[in-house]
Amino acid sequence: MNILKISISNLREKKLNSFLSTMLLTLGIGMISLLLLLDKQLDEQFKRNIKGIDMVVGAKGSPLQLILCSIYQIDSPTGNIPLEEVSRLKMNPFVKSVIPLSMGDNYQSFRIVGTTPQYIQHFGAKLAVGKLFTTSMEAAIGSKVASTTGLKVGDTFSSSHGLDAEGDSHGDNQYRITGIFEANGSVIDQLIVTSLESVWAIHDHGGQVNMSLGAEDSDHEHPEAELHSEAKKEVTSALIQFRNPMGLIALPRQINQNTSMQAALPSIEINRLFSLLGVGIETLRALALVIISIAGISVFISLYNSLKERKYEMALMLSMGATRTRLFLMLLMEGIVLSLLGYLAGVVMSRFGLWLFAKAAEQDFHYSLNQFKLLPEELYLLAAALFVGLIAAILPSLGIYRLNISRTLAEE
Repeated sequence: MNILKISISNLREKKLNSFLSTMLLTLGIGMISLLLLLDKQLDEQFKRNIKGIDMVVGAKGSPLQLILCSIYQIDSPTGNIPLEEVSRLKMNPFVKSVIPLSMGDNYQSFRIVGTTPQYIQHFGAKLAVGKLFTTSMEAAIGSKVASTTGLKVGDTFSSSHGLDAEGDSHGDNQYRITGIFEANGSVIDQLIVTSLESVWAIHDHGGQVNMSLGAEDSDHEHPEAELHSEAKKEVTSALIQFRNPMGLIALPRQINQNTSMQAALPSIEINRLFSLLGVGIETLRALALVIISIAGISVFISLYNSLKERKYEMALMLSMGATRTRLFLMLLMEGIVLSLLGYLAGVVMSRFGLWLFAKAAEQDFHYSLNQFKLLPEELYLLAAALFVGLIAAILPSLGIYRLNISRTLAEE
């Protein structure tokens, strides 16, 4: 007697009950699996891009908005700040590096960021082809920009004002592509990177100037001489790295109280964001656990009713030589099969959900969420699903040992 075949046949006879139990397990497991996938990939994206950035300075407003805009490029700027004030930060003994950013234009919804070569070095971006921009109106593009737009080295394009593709075009001024970066999983992949001078030239801030806040300025070699040339120029924000932990204690308060800028600490703001999201995530996780529990109850009721309806069949099988243990295992197998079907369907559903979410993230923010492989945590989820199925199946299956063969056959 093949226990597995008989168990599957029994489940087929009760199609509606089996479908309901499997569907409930699928929903619960699928929700938890999707949350695990999103949590892992979003956490990786946030940690990768925030690494090495201790503070962001920008116009006063929402600190979280400033962080999302300046580091992750997924929100609007809070405004502009004087470059002169940003440059003064280089003279502070607590500051190791200052990377200015100027934003406000895009090409086919990919953001154009005016900055210095130090920004590229910070994210460890390397050129796949071409070279880095050296003069005004030259730009290097990320791998995703190149693959989506079809731009290549030597091509020219006109930017659009604003951060979406519907802005007015700066048709009189065209950028020329000098290089394309290798894909490295950072925010650089979806950016068009150019010099600060290019952004100022586009927006009539005085055209080219021979000024840089690159890596060579980290040691404060000539900050006073630069302050005069930077008068009236503005940037969107600046990424700051501290020399030592004392900067974290002293600088943010000093900037917020004594300058026209605001200082935002990425570690604090991102933790706050995740704590806000965590409430919703925990609610969904709790809901998924409730659904799995209901699925377990459904399996229990299904097998309990099945045992009641098949008493005569069971008694007949026992009278023909089948052991009670073998019949117990047969009913137990039904619960295991339902659990496995629910788990497999839940994993497939979570991947489909991640694919839909990834398409939306790609379209809106150009972020890729493409890791669909099975996570180690999902093996624990499999064990939990099997546990629920076994517990739900054991309780009604124990009725086999209380079955009176002669009475059952006589009654039927």
